[in-house]
Amino acid sequence: MKLEISRAAFVRGAFAAAFVAAGAFAATGASAETRVTYKSAKSSSSYYQMGVQIAEGMKAGSNGDIIVTVEESQGSVQNVMEAAVRDGNYVFTTPPVLVKLAQGGKAMFEGKGNPKFDEIRALFPIPSLTMHFVMRADAGVSSLAGLEGKTILLGKGSFGATEGEKYLKLFGLEGKVTIADAELGNSAAALKNGQIDGFVTAGSYPAPNVIEAAAGTGIALIPLSDDEIAQTKRTKIVIPAGTYAGVDTDTVTTSLPVVAYTTTAMDDDTAYALTKTFWEQKAAMADSAAWWKAVSPDMLANLTGKLHPGALKYYEEAGIAVPDVAK
Repeated sequence: MKLEISRAAFVRGAFAAAFVAAGAFAATGASAETRVTYKSAKSSSSYYQMGVQIAEGMKAGSNGDIIVTVEESQGSVQNVMEAAVRDGNYVFTTPPVLVKLAQGGKAMFEGKGNPKFDEIRALFPIPSLTMHFVMRADAGVSSLAGLEGKTILLGKGSFGATEGEKYLKLFGLEGKVTIADAELGNSAAALKNGQIDGFVTAGSYPAPNVIEAAAGTGIALIPLSDDEIAQTKRTKIVIPAGTYAGVDTDTVTTSLPVVAYTTTAMDDDTAYALTKTFWEQKAAMADSAAWWKAVSPDMLANLTGKLHPGALKYYEEAGIAVPDVAK
């Protein structure tokens, strides 16, 4: 009887030990996998596609240890607003200027201030919204002044449309340019059919609609002078020669930088791993999508606010210069 009890106790003890060991293994496995939410843009936009590419790059670069779930968003303002209520590994994209406005409770954030906006921290830059002034090559336009008397498509509701209208007013072209009443999605066809002389669009380059226009019609891109760029108060950017068919010289234009941010709710190790993996995977991402070629560490100069300490650790280890204001 005593022997039977001892055997039963042994079996129970062995089972308990195995259960504990299995639990410990499961806990270790779970802790090895880092899950991140990436709040991007509308699913139809190029920025949502970039989010998907980042998710794939993170998984590949970390051997599956970093799993990124991409969430659709209605825009950058929503992304920033959610930073005040989301916990843990929340990553979102937005132009740095919106972070500054949120932290100051200004413009679209007036009356919506939240102390948690001060906890927003940067990780890495992604492709900028780049202004393209696209013209038919045979229109003979090589400067903004040459738009006078032309028919231009701006589109509606987008950053490019709003920015285009601003530039027409800023450079004395309001009322001197015919604005086409059509959707920007029809820009390439309208250009080819001669319905318009040109169109204005903003997006990461190479922009799909500009590629389409260049393939169907000879195009020219209007460059901006340094003085014009200064008046727009936007960031200078150069679209390299050869980005679009038939455009064989560099095009100097304006841009709105875009950055991937998180908050101090993310731990340093995770922020470090995300930042390191992003830069290590950038070349592979650029092989499948050319817009990643436009991203470089120099774009850290466009940051507003601070880098996450984990991201800063990576940049310092990699010998990448970081503006003092971002440290």
